[in-house]
Amino acid sequence: MSAIVEAAATAAFELYPAIDVRDGRVVRLRQGDYAQETRYPESPLDLARRYAQAGARWLHLVDLDAARAGGYTLAPLLRAIRAETGLQVQTGGGVRGEDDVAAILGAGAARVVVGSLAVRAPERVLAWLDRFGAERLTVALDARQDAEGAWRLPTAGWTEDSGVRLHPLVQDYVRGGLRHLLCTDIARDGMLGGPNLGLYRELHALAPRLAIQASGGVRNVADVRAARKAGCAGAVLGKGLLDGRFALGDALREAAPC
Repeated sequence: MSAIVEAAATAAFELYPAIDVRDGRVVRLRQGDYAQETRYPESPLDLARRYAQAGARWLHLVDLDAARAGGYTLAPLLRAIRAETGLQVQTGGGVRGEDDVAAILGAGAARVVVGSLAVRAPERVLAWLDRFGAERLTVALDARQDAEGAWRLPTAGWTEDSGVRLHPLVQDYVRGGLRHLLCTDIARDGMLGGPNLGLYRELHALAPRLAIQASGGVRNVADVRAARKAGCAGAVLGKGLLDGRFALGDALREAAPC
């Protein structure tokens, strides 16, 4: 293990239990496919309360309806989560303009997650970093590896090739002051096959000071440990946590500073 990665493995590491909301329900999609939806019985607010009671500090909240149609709809839920749990929330879905960012922050978000627009219009997102500050935005890049081994960034529900490659875009954002990057290997999303540690090692080597959040495939506490050792600063916990494959408290203990 390199000295840089070893140092990262002993630093603070944040866990982000994820709540994806569609039609007011907690759901998970398989590889982002709205036709492959699993529903969960708890309400989003009840689930957030349970995660807070287990010791979580952060929550990753996604508006799946807005991700399709635009227009963030979860402001009332966001306010309730902040008021009742004290969780720090990073949240997004349907962010199209600067006013959306301001409104979501105004509703209580600690960070706004920007996805598709970060690929299609990076100059706009770089301007938001300048206006709102690097601690208020998380850029989310969903990547798919092509036959030649290059990491590409599809858009439109992962159906269209944007023509943009992951590594050069990350370098552009780092030069523009980005601090928080959430990166998902599309092939791992919702598949419980483990996170793509090789991808995260590449990104950490490319930008050692970037706080990278592993997303997609975390299935147990060992995967949390592995993501930390790969140089990530945090991990998003989705289907594995919702399906009860591991306890949040155990994962949080693994993520505690060494």
